[in-house]
Amino acid sequence: MAAKFTGDLRHLQHPSSSSSPEICLRLREALEACSSSMGTEDIIQSNEAVAPVTNLLHTLMESSTSDGDESLPGVEGLEVALNEIYHFIFSADSNQMVVEALSLELPKLVITFAPLSVKCGEIAGKIIECLVSICNPREMLSVLCEALTSHADASDALGCYSHFVFGLSKVLLRIQRRHVEQVKVALPVILGVLTLASSESDEEDTDSLNKLFSAAISIGSSIQEVCQKLEGERKELLCAILGLYVLQNIALISRARQRHIFESSSTVAKFSQFLPFCGLSYPGLLTGHFDKINEICKEESVVHDDDDEFIACFSSASAGASLAVIWGHISDEVEKAAGEQLDIVVTEVRQDRFMRLKAIGMFTHILISVEYPWIIKSHCLDVLLSMIDGIISEEQNDVDDDFSSFLPNLFTSLMAIKSIMMGAPDPSLRKKAFNAFRKVVSEIPCSQRFDTLKAIITNSDSPSMVAILIDMVKGEVLVDNHPENSENAQNRKEISKFWGSNALEIVEMVLRPHKGGPPSLPEHSEPVLSALNLYRFIMLIELTGKTNTTGVLCQDSLRKAYSEWLLPLRTLISGILAENQKEGTELSESITCALSPLQLVLYRCLELVEENLNHP
Repeated sequence: MAAKFTGDLRHLQHPSSSSSPEICLRLREALEACSSSMGTEDIIQSNEAVAPVTNLLHTLMESSTSDGDESLPGVEGLEVALNEIYHFIFSADSNQMVVEALSLELPKLVITFAPLSVKCGEIAGKIIECLVSICNPREMLSVLCEALTSHADASDALGCYSHFVFGLSKVLLRIQRRHVEQVKVALPVILGVLTLASSESDEEDTDSLNKLFSAAISIGSSIQEVCQKLEGERKELLCAILGLYVLQNIALISRARQRHIFESSSTVAKFSQFLPFCGLSYPGLLTGHFDKINEICKEESVVHDDDDEFIACFSSASAGASLAVIWGHISDEVEKAAGEQLDIVVTEVRQDRFMRLKAIGMFTHILISVEYPWIIKSHCLDVLLSMIDGIISEEQNDVDDDFSSFLPNLFTSLMAIKSIMMGAPDPSLRKKAFNAFRKVVSEIPCSQRFDTLKAIITNSDSPSMVAILIDMVKGEVLVDNHPENSENAQNRKEISKFWGSNALEIVEMVLRPHKGGPPSLPEHSEPVLSALNLYRFIMLIELTGKTNTTGVLCQDSLRKAYSEWLLPLRTLISGILAENQKEGTELSESITCALSPLQLVLYRCLELVEENLNHP
């Protein structure tokens, strides 16, 4: 039996290459010790059998990371040892029992060693490639997953993750039975690594991240190949899992830094090639057909009493469904890979109201998330606008029970678009978001549109946003007071009465907040100005048409507006302006400028009210 390795490396020279032969000798001695121990009954656990080798590697690891000790062999010694182990594993003459035992321990070691140098990473990849080709595939799947899990939060290991994921893709092909179960073990680990890598990578990691997603594509190819060998429900289930896996990856790729987003088109195109195989089309992805494959996987998990980890690993697949289509808009290569014609799909969705509503709801996953860059959200709005452009809002006035189920999602979508209107750094994107906001609002039936806008105003903290929304309400009042043909006159009259009377609620909500008293100025000068303009606009419409459909000209309404809204506001503004005139500072002048247009509209409102109070 070979002499036992002592673990003492201090006598080896550094950094001279003369230490390499001795390291090789010591490693061969350790491997011989492993082979000898395999022939005895004393060694039961494989980790005990290969302890001489693992102890040596650990010692070399410690020496390579030790600061300032020139007596240790350093990283070069570890590279020599890893290379020697690779040749041992690769050799047909090696003891297969030792190789099998090493296969259970080496992956957990080399994932630690790989980041130490480029050469360590290269050799680690060769070792993993060799092990997955000759060792028990079920055991290799377990060991590779364990290695990835144990180092999933090690940012310096990003460069070697791809070796392990590529290894898993080969292991999946070598497994002969229970394919679905093995895939369900591997995917949460793989997607966990991809999620971490895509969120923490930086400029220097671009190449490593591209290799990792290439390895993820190979996983998809392996699952597809396995699917083709299966039949019936097992095939349907594995196809559904593959579909979720593809959508999750597209979502992860879309989180890349904004300036790198277009470099990802070829990667997304390769993932998109799986969509037709999984039965996923652009119309289905836009309208939530993805939910069906999600249900297949959930039912399987319930039947087999799985924990939530498996389904949770596809948490971004809903966003990925819409993103798969958005990437078809970004890149012709992606559109071609998916076998789709986006223009035809958009036309189909535009012509079907319920398809449009479902698609808007699906886009919410992207618009509301902070994980996607502005460029992705911009393209998302492009696709959304292409689906609803040219739709006449008057067509949406019919309300039915089916529409009510869409309203919560539409409200969430509007809140998401509103956040882009307020937060996007690019003025053109803010303008695009506003256009999309108006179009989505027009999809809501008239009888429910006001309640939706009112709810958004109530949930808005930004005075500027509230002012914009009040102007939209004014726009609705204006539209509903346009001349109409006699056939629709009565219907339009009812709508006009509805919008005008409800618009007065908005005016009161701004001019007399729920806390009582006048609004806070100058902070809320924008919404107050918009509310005064809306109130004056409604009064002028009624006076011009010699009508009072909204009740705004009733004596009780006029007295309430005069005493509760306008007079307290005039007193507040006069006091602020008088105080600012005394101070004469730059800030006070700025406040005066902001309140001047508000004061002008306020006096015009007071004049109208006073005139009609005196002459009912």
